Amino acid sequence: MAEHGSAAAALDALPDIARSAGLSGYDACPEGVALAEMKAARQVGARALFRGAPGYPRLLADIADPPPLLWCLGDPAHLLRPMIALVGARNASSLGTRMARKLAEGLGAAGFTIVSGLARGVDTAAHKAALGTGTVAVTAGGVDIVYPSENADLARDLARGGAILSEQPIGLEPQARHFPLRNRIISGLAHAVVVVEAAPRSGSLITAQSALDQGREVFAVPGHPFDGRAAGCNRLIRDGATLARGAEDVLDALDLVPDAPADAPGGAHGDAPADAHGATRNTTRAPEPAPAFPAA
Repeated sequence: MAEHGSAAAALDALPDIARSAGLSGYDACPEGVALAEMKAARQVGARALFRGAPGYPRLLADIADPPPLLWCLGDPAHLLRPMIALVGARNASSLGTRMARKLAEGLGAAGFTIVSGLARGVDTAAHKAALGTGTVAVTAGGVDIVYPSENADLARDLARGGAILSEQPIGLEPQARHFPLRNRIISGLAHAVVVVEAAPRSGSLITAQSALDQGREVFAVPGHPFDGRAAGCNRLIRDGATLARGAEDVLDALDLVPDAPADAPGGAHGDAPADAHGATRNTTRAPEPAPAFPAA
C-alpha cells in the first residue's frame, strides 16, 4: 500500500509483480473468499493484525518473510511485551517438562512473554507455567483449530488469558508443510529461542535454524548423551548455542530488561539505551560477545 497508494491498487498490481518474479497464472484472493474469512473470524472472536499497522509484533515485522496478516485469538497486548520462545520435544521426559516449567516461570517473572507452539510435551508445559505472566501460542492451522485436540482446555485458557496466533485462515486444519512456516513465526516473535530437549531430527531444530537466520539468540538445555531426546540440544551447544541451565543463564546472556509500561512514572530504566522492541539494554555491566554459530 505504501508503494501503490491504496489497497485496491496494490491488489491490481499483484499479477504483474508475480509475473516479474517468474510466476504465471497468479491471481489475488477473490473478494468473496476474503469476506467469508473475515466473517468466520468474527464468529470465533479473532482479530486481524496487519503488517505495518499498529499492534503488529515489531520484531516479527523485521524478519525477511513476515506474514502480511496474523489472526489473533485472545489479548494482543501480550504481543507488545518482549518475548522468549521455549520449544522442545513432544515426547519430553519428566525432567524436560520440569525444566520447561522452571524456565517459563523464571522468564515470565522477569517480564517476558513466553511464546511456543501448543504442541505436546515441552510446549504444553511452558504455556501452562506462563499463563499467569503471559504466553502466546503460534499454531500451524487456524487459530480456532486445536492441535493436538488434547490441548483444548489449554487453548481456551490461552484465549482468555494469553493469545493464539496464526497466519493460516480460520478453520484450516494443519498440514505437515505448515509447521516449518509456523516455526519461523515463533522465532521471529522472540528475542531468543530456548530449546529444551530435541531429537536429531526434531522440528525444534528448524525453529533454532530460523532463529539463527533471523539474527536471534539460540539457547539449548544440555542432556545426557545416552538420551536421544538430548541429541539435538547437545549438538546445538557443540555448534555454538549458549548453554541454558535455567532462566538466569538466558537473562544474563541476553542482557535485556523488559521496559516498564508507557504510563509508568518516569519509566523504569532512566536513560538506558532502548532496544526498540519492548526491552532495554542492561547497562550495569558490559555484555559478553556471542559465540559464532555456523549455519546448518
